[in-house]
Amino acid sequence: MFTQYKNLPDNSRVWIYQSDRVFIEKDIKFISSKAVEFINNWTRHGEDLKGSFTIKYNQFLVLAVDESYNSISGCSIDSSVRFIKELETELKIDLMNKMNITYKDNEVVSLVKLSDFQILVRKKSVTPETIVFNNMVATKADFENNWEIQAKESWHKRFLV
Repeated sequence: MFTQYKNLPDNSRVWIYQSDRVFIEKDIKFISSKAVEFINNWTRHGEDLKGSFTIKYNQFLVLAVDESYNSISGCSIDSSVRFIKELETELKIDLMNKMNITYKDNEVVSLVKLSDFQILVRKKSVTPETIVFNNMVATKADFENNWEIQAKESWHKRFLV
């Protein structure tokens, strides 16, 4: 059952998918339409899930589910992964590559391969104060408060010199 993202409680579970390219307007309309359709049919063992999505920086798709309404199951998570894979195929994008790192270069969101991120750290183009996107956050509250953080405060810190 689709609900507006802003209406989900802070403890809602989130999954963040970063695209290997910026979404154009046509992509956003397509993703939005497909996401509403998917969420309206998203279930756990036949019971509706209350969920939503948001798109950030025209590059991140965030799926969210209110587990206080109904908790999610492994099968429900699997169906969301299938949905993401369908989007990848339709839009010819990569949303699941965990070896890509996104960070802010001033106010511009940049995406690089992990190996290139490490090179940027060595060159001091990326510093401990660089804002990175911590796609490992698990709740809506964490997403809103701890998603964009300094590299020294995230899992990225292991790459800092």
